[in-house]
Amino acid sequence: MDNKHTMEYLDFEQPIKELEDQLQKCQVIGTESEVDVTDTCEKISERLSDLKNEIYSNLTAWQRVQVSRHPSRPYTLDYISALTKGSFLELHGDRTVKDDKAMIGGLGKIGDQSFMFIGQQKGYNTKTRQYRNFGMANPEGYRKALRLMKSAEKFNIPVVCFVDTPGAYPGLEAEERGQGEAIARNILEMSRLKVPIIVVVIGEGASGGALGIGVGDRIFMLENTWYSVISPESCSSILWRSWEYKEQAAEALKLTAKDMKRQKLIDTIIKEPLGGAHTDRELIFETVRKAISKTYTELKDKSSKDLVKERMEKFFAMGVYAE
Repeated sequence: MDNKHTMEYLDFEQPIKELEDQLQKCQVIGTESEVDVTDTCEKISERLSDLKNEIYSNLTAWQRVQVSRHPSRPYTLDYISALTKGSFLELHGDRTVKDDKAMIGGLGKIGDQSFMFIGQQKGYNTKTRQYRNFGMANPEGYRKALRLMKSAEKFNIPVVCFVDTPGAYPGLEAEERGQGEAIARNILEMSRLKVPIIVVVIGEGASGGALGIGVGDRIFMLENTWYSVISPESCSSILWRSWEYKEQAAEALKLTAKDMKRQKLIDTIIKEPLGGAHTDRELIFETVRKAISKTYTELKDKSSKDLVKERMEKFFAMGVYAE
């Protein structure tokens, strides 16, 4: 199973780390000596709680990008195994080239309902990151995803896509095997798939890499995720010829969940535990499970004709502005 981490802090979380260290010391003194430090510990605890609220309710776009990449953040397989409680059957291969390890998919049940789960999987240490190609899919990954979606359609099984990728793999061999065509084909086929599609951005939603599994009836973004045509670093390096301006780029790209919702490019923002999804995995898994189940209940009685019509209209309306 791709997880297990120690607590790591991002640069803007250092003040939190300092207070947490103080609290720990305070508790140690309390247990190891006769001194009553309850009041002191409580005061530190209150300050810690206030500080967390203050920091996390005012995150900048760039800080959210950092949280979305937190090394302890749950990945696609973590969500799938938590949601399906062990009923997940992974399916492999695109029937043409090979099995792409960055894109995973298969069947699993939430309660009594079967779903076809598809998503990008990142690694959690050097070895698994290389194995998963850092969550960057090749064309065969998108073709595998499409093969699985077509199977789901055949057996009338709804599709759930978890988006978490720094982008489609930009290597020469990916271009040679038709990266652009594979992503475009997926967008076309997903727009007219006859079963419900629920998309959840759980981490990074970068560019065509995300769009290749990103067309759906309902699109959710976790609170600390981003979805954009380009990463802040790449944007900065193109516009300013350096990575120095990534913070400005993040602001300008309007890539946060709030920005995306305001521009009607997604439907709903899923609230994360204070401090990010990695701070309370059980809670975020449960929240995502409820969102998927509730959404499926809303979609399941629609005829396939209505589903496709509404999905098409939803995407055609994007980027249309009346002057």
